[in-house]
Amino acid sequence: MTFFLAALLICVGWIAAPTISIGAEAYPSRPIRMIVPTGAGGVTDTLGRVLGQRLTERLGQQVLIDNRPGASGIVGSQIVAKAAPDGYSLLMVFPSHVVNPSLYATMPYDTIKAFAPITMVSSVSTTLLVPGNSRAKSVQDLIALSKEPSSNLNYGSVGRGSLGHLASELLASTSGMNITHVAYKGSPQIMAALLSGEIQMYLIASVGSALPHLQTGRLRALGVSTAKRLPSLPDVPAIAEAVPSYEALGWNGVVAPAGTPGVLIAQLHREIVQIVNTAEFLKLLANEGAVPVGNTPAEFAAAIRADIAKWAKVVQTAGIRPE
Repeated sequence: MTFFLAALLICVGWIAAPTISIGAEAYPSRPIRMIVPTGAGGVTDTLGRVLGQRLTERLGQQVLIDNRPGASGIVGSQIVAKAAPDGYSLLMVFPSHVVNPSLYATMPYDTIKAFAPITMVSSVSTTLLVPGNSRAKSVQDLIALSKEPSSNLNYGSVGRGSLGHLASELLASTSGMNITHVAYKGSPQIMAALLSGEIQMYLIASVGSALPHLQTGRLRALGVSTAKRLPSLPDVPAIAEAVPSYEALGWNGVVAPAGTPGVLIAQLHREIVQIVNTAEFLKLLANEGAVPVGNTPAEFAAAIRADIAKWAKVVQTAGIRPE
């Protein structure tokens, strides 16, 4: 009897051990902090706040949004990189997350080793805009125009290492365009410069603000940076139709500190993906010109690695340095 009782207890221990050691049943038992490494406002902050609100409702514990802007997201990211891997610290990430390793000589954390990817929430195409009176009626025209001896083709972005900057330099390196970068404080300033003719092209991440000008003809959309045309802009060709293999996407996602138990990553992944696919969230994404993703942690990790390698080549080729 003693032998069988001992064997039974061992078996029960084996079955119960994962739950006891990880403590998944008790999660979450206190508020969760989600670091948004940007200032208030903007797509990343908006998505983070909606996710936080919905996670609060679903998990029964408050998800607190903590804006920590600075150094292209490094300031906020460093906080989560050093946080306890217990599921109570999350980080909203955006393309700078995969650009910074190439842009900065030293980093306070290893972008791949310091974080556990949960899911990519959404992705967004950039749209190539030119003034309505531009001689360029297509991407091919713009490429040819940039190569003319007297050409002085300027493009705008919100700063070095931003998606618009890198997407433009990727286009230049893959098509042989001759273009000059001009940095601005924000998208409204870039739009004003484009409308006035101060710059001649702009790869904008959210085309919503440009739609009124596209409708009046003051601006013209030459292409989108997705591999295929967008359902929302069916008449605008993919840039890849003129420049094969070109693709430049913006995205937002959620990661946790490395070492966070897999059972918690799986739970957070399940909850976030369900939120992303609600009608409310899909409408929010559509208003931002974005589409839902909700991939697996492994798929998100692979995408992060691929983007780090992709943008490293662009940074090196263009000789981009932080401001």
